[in-house]
Amino acid sequence: MTLTKDNKKKVIEKFKVHSTDTGSSQIQVAILTERINYLGEHLKQHKKDHSSRVGLLKLVGKRRRLLDYLKKSSPARYNEVLDKLNLRK
Repeated sequence: MTLTKDNKKKVIEKFKVHSTDTGSSQIQVAILTERINYLGEHLKQHKKDHSSRVGLLKLVGKRRRLLDYLKKSSPARYNEVLDKLNLRK
């Protein structure tokens, strides 16, 4: 796992909706984005690591589905998450 406990706590603190929130869509998208960024850097150095590339594509698809759900359920939160994470849509 590329995300340490401390990094994960920081991400949760930044994106939580209420005091006990640890798994909302916003947090899941943020954690996936951290993992995607790490794997992207990894693949720049290790171009032939195809199993990591497949994992990266799965993570990107999962993040896309979560963002689509968030867009349907709460467009304001969706736009906020896109701005905070510097994602384009």
